[in-house]
Amino acid sequence: MSLTAKSFLSSMIWLALHGQAVAEQANIDQGSTKPLVIPKETCLAPEYRCLAKNEKADDINNLPVTIVADHAEAKANEKAIYRGDVIVTQGNRTVKSDTATLRQPENIVTAQGNVYFHDGEISVKGKTLQSNLDNEDTTLTDAEYKMMCTPGRGQAKRVFKNGTTFYELDDGTYTTCPDEDNSWRFSAGKIEKEDADIFADLYHARFEVLDTPIFYLPYLRVPVEDGRLTGFLYPSITWNDSDGFELETPFYWNIHPQADMLITPKYMSNRGLFMTMEPRYLTEAGSGSMVFEYMGTDELYPAFDKSWGANWRHSGIQNHWKYDIDYSKVSDIGYFGRHTDSRVGSREDNTLLQTGDVSYRDLNWDTTLSVRSFQSLSPNTSVYKLLPQLAMNYYRPELAYGMDFSLPSQISKFATDNDTKPDALRVNLEPTITLPYNLPWLSASAEGKVYYTYYDQSNVKGVTGYNGETLEESVSRVVPMAKLHATMTLERDGSFWDSNYTQTLEPQVQYLYIKDVDQSGIYNPVNYAGGGYDTARLQTDYYGLFRANQFSSVDYINPANQFTLGAASRFFDDAYKERFNIAFGQIYYLDRQRDESDTPINYSAWAVESEWNLSDKLFVRGSVEYDSNLSNLQFGNATLEYRDGSFFAQTSYRYVSKDYISSTIGADNLDRITEDGISQAGLVTGFPITDNVNFQGQYFHDLTQDLMLENQLSITYTSACWVIGLNYNEYLLARSNINNPAVYDNSISLSFSLLGLGTNAGFGYSTGSGNALGYRSPFGLKN
Repeated sequence: MSLTAKSFLSSMIWLALHGQAVAEQANIDQGSTKPLVIPKETCLAPEYRCLAKNEKADDINNLPVTIVADHAEAKANEKAIYRGDVIVTQGNRTVKSDTATLRQPENIVTAQGNVYFHDGEISVKGKTLQSNLDNEDTTLTDAEYKMMCTPGRGQAKRVFKNGTTFYELDDGTYTTCPDEDNSWRFSAGKIEKEDADIFADLYHARFEVLDTPIFYLPYLRVPVEDGRLTGFLYPSITWNDSDGFELETPFYWNIHPQADMLITPKYMSNRGLFMTMEPRYLTEAGSGSMVFEYMGTDELYPAFDKSWGANWRHSGIQNHWKYDIDYSKVSDIGYFGRHTDSRVGSREDNTLLQTGDVSYRDLNWDTTLSVRSFQSLSPNTSVYKLLPQLAMNYYRPELAYGMDFSLPSQISKFATDNDTKPDALRVNLEPTITLPYNLPWLSASAEGKVYYTYYDQSNVKGVTGYNGETLEESVSRVVPMAKLHATMTLERDGSFWDSNYTQTLEPQVQYLYIKDVDQSGIYNPVNYAGGGYDTARLQTDYYGLFRANQFSSVDYINPANQFTLGAASRFFDDAYKERFNIAFGQIYYLDRQRDESDTPINYSAWAVESEWNLSDKLFVRGSVEYDSNLSNLQFGNATLEYRDGSFFAQTSYRYVSKDYISSTIGADNLDRITEDGISQAGLVTGFPITDNVNFQGQYFHDLTQDLMLENQLSITYTSACWVIGLNYNEYLLARSNINNPAVYDNSISLSFSLLGLGTNAGFGYSTGSGNALGYRSPFGLKN
């Protein structure tokens, strides 16, 4: 809630309800001068706490009003006076004062001495109150208010309510700090609000720290109810080596109830002015957002004047239709190297996606029309564009004998700007029949499929296939596939170290047959030289062992005549919390595979994965792929994490062999990228130093090249109503050659936030690391 929202809200509710409560007082004989004495035990003392929603009345204005006082007297057509612990209650509302007087025929109510109001959300204290019951003009002096359910308190010298249309506070203040804590507050000489308006006008607004004014604005307009307001947001101040001193001053533009825009100019002392515009919209066809970035003269990179970036995202559903758009483009391939905090993309991107999809879905079929292009961010990368693709899927479950039938199909047009690569029209059909069989302890299926693919390839002159064959302009391929798969779930109870547990054993077996057909006339990725229109080899893990095709699409269908054997085991404690699991598997080839040196291979590498939860504080996870044919480790990773209250520490390690990288992605000039594969270790930790001070840090190191990848330190001080943080980040800039010297960039940022004012209520305050590495939650135990 904004700085004056709660002070306004408290005053409004108090004034509106107090007038009604006095006007609806119990009937008394105004001709009598005899004091009305009400026993003390009937008084309803106000509650000093937040009331839950179910404790509040639904229609409180229509509930009866009860007035209790030590003494009451009335004179017909003149006045009624209540004295001594006057308490007025209506549902969960309570109004209290020393005296209360109703004057007639003026119909004016006056309450004096320790005036108090409470409704379970707000409590207000004042010196005097006067209200005209005819026009509801009300004045409250020396008011103090406090929010019951959320932080917030303040004072006002005078509160005036003009009927039901206008509110005015003189010398009003607001803070979320607890009582007797004057760390900060907002104050204004005068605050005005129209009843039908969600905004308030502040005159002579000040922000004060320890009762000392920090900044002053002669006029400020803020939202006091749910709504949006055009105006400046909190600024952000940072510093780094390359850009120097940075100052951001975001400006929010409330264009329409269904459209707005954030405009952020950022001044960099070493470079100049960088502008970002982020419009958003909501229509019947869905919602979307855009990002536009522009920099004119760049003093640090004068060769890249007038650099820009743009992104558009849209998503929507209408009846059977679904729409998705994701389009990004930048002025040059080095854009993210110069603008590391870009909202369009990140420095880790190799390409920018430019895609649009329109889908129609019905009971037994769906169709999607897609257009996909890319902007390459590498000088040696050319990516195929999909211009367009029409995908149609028909599925009919539970046919005769319980069989399921499906017919995925695609018509795709591929184009590239690289003259050394072919373009193609591809038609692919995959009629599939599946026969499932399920028992409580067994899940089995038999599947038969035929891949039919037709290619019309152009620009094939001089382009060869993976074995050196010349590509064909027109080629078709029929590949039959059969698969049998079964998984059992076995369970037993036992005990270990005097603790009961339940263990499951989940063995699974699969037989896969895919006919070996001639695919030499198709541009495909088997030789890993950049072939394939939209196809690449997938990484192998335990679950990937049971995948039929080891490639992401259909430009190459790997032949298979093999059994895959695997098993998983899980251990649950007596509260059915999973404490440990392990899974392992391997493929056994009936038709011998051969590696690049034509050496026969009888079986695949072992894939092993495991997780362990010890005492809900210590977690371990690891996975490896070990090739027993070559007697070496292909890849592996391990994570160890300890969590105890506010303390956490996570160490991680990952390894990928150079041979595995070469056989999987076939990177050109791999010796320039890595000496011996990938070997990286990291540590991420956070812990409290004191009750108010917290530390977070992370460090990642490349063991192969013996250099730091990223280092970040953060110290945060948090009080009851504000938080301040100091962050330092140093990271390795991207480099394409390991022989080049390592170049680093670093930044220092100071962030500040006022707690209780909602999100983004601070000067650049953020709890995220804002980097490419950082903490990851890798655990998937079934808890």
